[in-house]
Amino acid sequence: MKRLWLPLLALVLLALPMDLWAQGCAMCKAVAQNEGSGVFGGEQSIGRGLNRGILYLMAVPYALLFLLFRKRIVGFFKEFAGAQG
Repeated sequence: MKRLWLPLLALVLLALPMDLWAQGCAMCKAVAQNEGSGVFGGEQSIGRGLNRGILYLMAVPYALLFLLFRKRIVGFFKEFAGAQG
């Protein structure tokens, strides 16, 4: 019975409307809805800036986690390489 709740939860989450999944930060949403009016460079410049910002915000936590757990990560790869040979 314990294993039934996880697939049920996944089914409920997948049944939610797509608008709930497609949420972003308020600032990104406001800039994207502005459609480049009054911004030098037009829509291409806004899209490029948003993509760079998203990639930067996505990369920082992974870099921090790597710095915190690098000894364990390197140890895992050494152990994995030893098991293969």
